[in-house]
Amino acid sequence: MASESDVRVWLVERGYNNRDLIVLKYATPDGDRVFRRELAAQAIDLDTVTAAKDVSPDNLESVTETDVQERYEAEATRMADEHDPEDTI
Repeated sequence: MASESDVRVWLVERGYNNRDLIVLKYATPDGDRVFRRELAAQAIDLDTVTAAKDVSPDNLESVTETDVQERYEAEATRMADEHDPEDTI
């Protein structure tokens, strides 16, 4: 359950790392902060990856590169325009 202080973040990137983990990145609408989540490919189910999440501000990292901020902002805006937060992606 989301608290009043939680921040809505939108899925902006999905990838894999060398440990066979799925890496999901959710960014704030302005692209300035990102929430990173790693999931084992075997543990992921259809309801795990949603268009948006509400997370504690303590779990967000700053995005320092301007080009990455702009890309995250564009993708977060697109996701918010095209999906409801609970949509499975």
